[in-house]
Amino acid sequence: MTETAEDAELPYDDGASLQEKIEALEEQLSALEDENEEMRDRLLDANAENNKYQQKLERLSHENKKLKQSPLFVATVQELNDEGAIIKQHGNNQEALTEVTDDLREDLEPGDRVAVNNSLSIVERLDDEADVRARVMEVDESPDVGYEDIGGLDDQLREVRETVELPMKEPEMFDTVGIDPPSGVLLHGPPGTGKTLMAKAVANQTDATFIKMAGSELVHKFIGEGAKLVRDLFQVARDHEPAVVFIDEIDAIASKRTDSKTSGDAEVQRTMMQLLSEMDGFDERGDIRIIAATNRFDMLDRAILRPGRFDRLIEVPNPDETGREKIFRIHTRSMNLAEDVDFARLAAETDDKSGADVAAICTEAGMFAIRDDREEITMQDFENALEKLEQDTEASAEPSRTFA
Repeated sequence: MTETAEDAELPYDDGASLQEKIEALEEQLSALEDENEEMRDRLLDANAENNKYQQKLERLSHENKKLKQSPLFVATVQELNDEGAIIKQHGNNQEALTEVTDDLREDLEPGDRVAVNNSLSIVERLDDEADVRARVMEVDESPDVGYEDIGGLDDQLREVRETVELPMKEPEMFDTVGIDPPSGVLLHGPPGTGKTLMAKAVANQTDATFIKMAGSELVHKFIGEGAKLVRDLFQVARDHEPAVVFIDEIDAIASKRTDSKTSGDAEVQRTMMQLLSEMDGFDERGDIRIIAATNRFDMLDRAILRPGRFDRLIEVPNPDETGREKIFRIHTRSMNLAEDVDFARLAAETDDKSGADVAAICTEAGMFAIRDDREEITMQDFENALEKLEQDTEASAEPSRTFA
């Protein structure tokens, strides 16, 4: 029999169908490989995320373990012998003989500071005193701030100069009159009013070393360490006479005492007691003067406010209109201003603004000029800067909202 045309086409159709199936399977295989690659990437990302959270968990567990530990005390090694180490605990001057491990003994010498636990066992060796001072104290020789950089605080500046500068430059005047110079000055008022600037300007005028310490830096985890740092602070001042000691945020260690029995509150009060002791021990006609500043005058303990410690309590308010105009002129001395800039008008429009606010307005006005690729700052730039400052202030004052 001869093969018909219809019979001849059948094998061809079967081959085409098989080829289509192969291509479909290859497409499915390619899609599965892509999906497998995507899943592999997601698995890698998940493993990386898991490792990150595992590290965070370990860190938090370690911190939680440390928080549960008993408080450590600061002591000084008096002597090392065959039986161990004789230590003297800071705060109560208690001496004790304690055992020392071989590893710690290799690093210890008489005079070293150590951390001890409730059993007076040495836990670790602490940094040297010089290292502590370098870490927490800022010593600035002759700060680059003058009286001409302060505006709107003429009366306050005069009182500060009488308290700090005059006893250093002309102590014989007090001898002639027969009075002791004021022993210290406390500046209090809202943030950004120029309290730190006044302290720096006085230090500059007297060519004194300016030693700045934040009250919060005197609060440490080791019991007795805060009081030790206060002693270090005044020792540094004696090493750098003439010196002006400026303690900012003094409310951190000089707040009103309470009946709280927690170890943290007791440590803060112990630090304050050391500060009061150092202030009472000042040589009234020496070359070391103390200035302190706070934004929370109402929180201070009465003991630190009594005469003999801070004889001058000076309120530093926000500047008035005349003061704000002067501050605008101070902060724009090096700025390229257009002729239409009206300082009197700017001062009138910035009621209740602090000196720091005025400085921020001047900087922001310059930024508006830079954004427009201009070299000259116009009155409109200052208006825009003032509007932006008010918007930012309103935004920060709005209470946070919680959405369901």
